[in-house]
Amino acid sequence: PFLQGSRLTAWELHKDRIPVTIIADNMAASLLRAGEINCVIVGTDRIAANGDVANKIGTYPLAVMAQRHNVPFYVAAPLSSIDLKCASGGDIPIEQRPAKELTEFGGKQIAPIGVGGFNPAFDITPAELITAIITERGIVYPPFGAGLSALKRSPK
Repeated sequence: PFLQGSRLTAWELHKDRIPVTIIADNMAASLLRAGEINCVIVGTDRIAANGDVANKIGTYPLAVMAQRHNVPFYVAAPLSSIDLKCASGGDIPIEQRPAKELTEFGGKQIAPIGVGGFNPAFDITPAELITAIITERGIVYPPFGAGLSALKRSPK
């Protein structure tokens, strides 16, 4: 959303001299099928106790495509993202963005008048699609429950 990959993620990677190429979101499946991507790493806003993650909309289909093409799918996140009070992704509230972000551009109506928009900011990626969760205190592999709990309890 809002070209965050171009504006933020690419900037951070480039600043750290990590080679980066920006692609359109919908292009990822074709590149995965062609063998051009050998791993996927995403961030997350929240991790449930079972390892389900809430991240920017489009993360879930990317995880599905990665699994389909046998490409590892990693979640990199600070320990503060782990919320053991949320048993699963179903307990994570999903922010709804204004419909006009889809129906208007530059303050001008682009969709036909009367057409609505459904604009969730996040989706839930089920734990079974995730290869590992990477934090500043270590890496957790499936099944995630005990490992995430241990990480949260571990001393700094």
